[in-house]
Amino acid sequence: MARQMGDSHRRFLQTMMANGIVDEQGARKLIAHCCEASNTQHNPDKLDDFIETINLKLQPMFMQITKGMSEDSGHQFYALVNMAETDVTRMSSDYADNELELFRKTMDLIVCSEKGNASSTDILNSADTMTTKKLKKSETEHLLNRLVHDKWLNEKRGEYTLSTRCIIEMEPYIRTMYQDQVKVCHICRNIAFQCQICENPTCGIKIHNPCVARYYKGRAEPRCPACDDFWPHEIPEVRRPKSQSRK
Repeated sequence: MARQMGDSHRRFLQTMMANGIVDEQGARKLIAHCCEASNTQHNPDKLDDFIETINLKLQPMFMQITKGMSEDSGHQFYALVNMAETDVTRMSSDYADNELELFRKTMDLIVCSEKGNASSTDILNSADTMTTKKLKKSETEHLLNRLVHDKWLNEKRGEYTLSTRCIIEMEPYIRTMYQDQVKVCHICRNIAFQCQICENPTCGIKIHNPCVARYYKGRAEPRCPACDDFWPHEIPEVRRPKSQSRK
């Protein structure tokens, strides 16, 4: 029998509505805080059960707290997703039409690129091809900063990638709009942008960097899990949450 929604669940949901996304470590801390504030029992081993109780109440509103993985770290995240709106229109309450057009163009550049990123220069150039009201350079730069702040994009040294929040919330849209370009990770089966690619031209599978780290850990000679060719890329270290890395 499903657990009843209580004050601790409502507090957790309110925070998710305000923040949009939280990592697994943050979710556990937040649940502990919500249970303490509501004077209810806290079971740290029942994270998914706690969230499932909320999701059962969210179903009639076509909302859901969905779990996904960071392509950068491999850590798990939880995002509040509007299941009724699967495309960029979900952002229309926060962004103008021309800002959404530039975001779509940025997604085009990132998804269709070889390395899953887009430079600020390419994004600025794409603003010149807009069909809605064109954005000035300063306005485009300000918009990119907002998209990073709102956790739709990540930025590193002038290169932009899709954030964990964006991939989780936009996954149906991405799979539909870019079905010929999008590939999935051979290990976790999630969409793969930041990844390593098998160099065998008849194979070409993609594996997220964190999945590469876990899959090849302890293996003497890394070989492609699909075609068995030698895997020539650098094998990254497994990254653990800070609380675990200190143990």
